[in-house]
Amino acid sequence: MTVQQISIFLENKPEALSRLTQTLAQSDISLRAISLADTSDFGIARIIVDDVEATKKVLEANDFLVKVNPVIAVEIPDAPGSLNHILTILADNKRNLEYMYGFTGRKANQAYMIIRTTDIPKTEEVLAKAFIRMVDQSEIRNI
Repeated sequence: MTVQQISIFLENKPEALSRLTQTLAQSDISLRAISLADTSDFGIARIIVDDVEATKKVLEANDFLVKVNPVIAVEIPDAPGSLNHILTILADNKRNLEYMYGFTGRKANQAYMIIRTTDIPKTEEVLAKAFIRMVDQSEIRNI
């Protein structure tokens, strides 16, 4: 059970991120989550949206270089120790994280973590056995 993440490669310039968000806003695309990582030469914006294909088309039409890949979205209580609980389960099962980022939604007392691992199917299996709730792409609109 994964969600699709769009990675957008950006020049490391002051206007690059605002150009991205302006393009999304003008196309009436709502972000559910965003993460930004950078190097000295370029940045990578990772976004979660409702309609992946429409967003990808809009971005490519506006000359953004994009890649879509699966990630795991986990729902956790918005409480101290919740993230540690998930990370301990993953560590105990030798699951390696490539990166992660979090966001909150409309549900009170809930948070969401986007997790990218080296072996998504195995990680999903580990989380399911631990009764960790994963969110799929169809649920993103209602978060």
